[in-house]
Amino acid sequence: MTSESAPRSYGNWTKPKTAGLLGLSAIGTTILFVGTGFAVVITMASNILNGVLTAAMFALFLLTVAVKDKHGQSMLMRTATRVGWMVTKSQGTHLYRSGPLGRADWGTAQLPGLAAGSRLTEWRDSYNRPFALVQVPATSDYTVVVGTEPDGAALVDREQVDVWVAEWGMWLASLGDEPGIEAVSVTIETAPDTGTRLRREVTSRIDPNAPEFAKSILNELVEQYPAGSATIKAFVAITFNAAARMGGKKRTADEMGRELASRLPGLTQGLSATGAGATHPLSAQELCEVIRVAYDPAAARLIDDANAAGEPPELYWPEVGPTAHQANWDTYRHDSAVSVTWMMSGAPRGNVPSSILARLLAPHRDVARKRVTLLYRPIDAAKAAAIVEADVRASTFNLQSSDKPTARSMTATRAALATAQEEASGAGLVNFGMLVTATVTDAAHAADAKAAIDNLSATARLRLRVVHGSQDSAFAAALPLGLVLPRHLRVPSEVREQL
Repeated sequence: MTSESAPRSYGNWTKPKTAGLLGLSAIGTTILFVGTGFAVVITMASNILNGVLTAAMFALFLLTVAVKDKHGQSMLMRTATRVGWMVTKSQGTHLYRSGPLGRADWGTAQLPGLAAGSRLTEWRDSYNRPFALVQVPATSDYTVVVGTEPDGAALVDREQVDVWVAEWGMWLASLGDEPGIEAVSVTIETAPDTGTRLRREVTSRIDPNAPEFAKSILNELVEQYPAGSATIKAFVAITFNAAARMGGKKRTADEMGRELASRLPGLTQGLSATGAGATHPLSAQELCEVIRVAYDPAAARLIDDANAAGEPPELYWPEVGPTAHQANWDTYRHDSAVSVTWMMSGAPRGNVPSSILARLLAPHRDVARKRVTLLYRPIDAAKAAAIVEADVRASTFNLQSSDKPTARSMTATRAALATAQEEASGAGLVNFGMLVTATVTDAAHAADAKAAIDNLSATARLRLRVVHGSQDSAFAAALPLGLVLPRHLRVPSEVREQL
């Protein structure tokens, strides 16, 4: 008599916090002390009434920082976002027009926003495989995109899935030891199947001497089967910094291309053991097609038909952007589609199984094209120890500063101690986030797509919030371009998280 073991679960992710009194962050505690001291000085210099008024003003300002919604956004942050959006609209930077009648240089349809200054070159690795290299001069980053064909979990033993998860964790941990790696993003894209590949495969295999009845059945299947079906594509974008170390000399595109040509085979080989299936770096033509279809889904059928005919369209990087776009407060209109992008504001609490994102990643009938992007920022092993020890000190201080600590404070302290122990035993440390983009071809279906994503996020135990005022930037960040969002912020992310 045998008994199956309980399914393995995963968790222990924590959000970094700073030490503070009364549940405040470091900035909130600083405002509290400064306000109290300033009120005392005003009282001693004038009278108690002025001191009370000063204390009330600091208290009101402290409330704008301390009071946060369920997504961790304070009133100050929400106000700053709204003001920034008003400035954006007044300057007209939420609108984009390209092409011969647009404002883009040379009359091209170049990428807008964060990727406007990007450049694309093609190289060959040591296996003689062509790979595209995306350069972002504003941040001195270089990105290589790897196409994968995940095996999926259907008819796969639980032990094999556990092995894949372990290998994926080891692959992420090893990135912290790779020199120059800035970030990694994993994009899972689901889209309607045009049926071109099926038609090409069946047509090439039909026997001309076969009975007419059999031919008619095959032709009918080719015409009807793609209806309602979907394709699933996965991409891994690895972003490298031009400087191999902090403060080092920045390398040119030629130097990066030659170096990555020798390093890319090892990175793709490690991906194959994580369940990613067959992996290959995307060529410049393939990457251009992916980005072009993302901004103009109507071009997908034309590109598939051209590839099926053996005449792939010659796409160039300055021509893969939209001819027009309009970023709204909570939606993004681009060429032939409307998109909405969400960001993860809270990871699932507690432990979760490996299939927690299965329904979120699967195709949905109310969403024409869905893109789920996981953003990873590996932390150098030399910095990881200091970070986990700082988390332990902050969580311990927050726990001991209260006479009646809450359950969340005690759980956060245990999680910080567990993370420190795992890091001391050799585990890697990675910052991660998530972006979810839903695209529809008809603006009238945008409400249905929003409702679908809200329901799917609940099944994944995720807390998602619509990216307000930055839909165009969030859309570009969810593409396999390797954009590192913290490097494009005017206010450092560490300060934004405390406000």
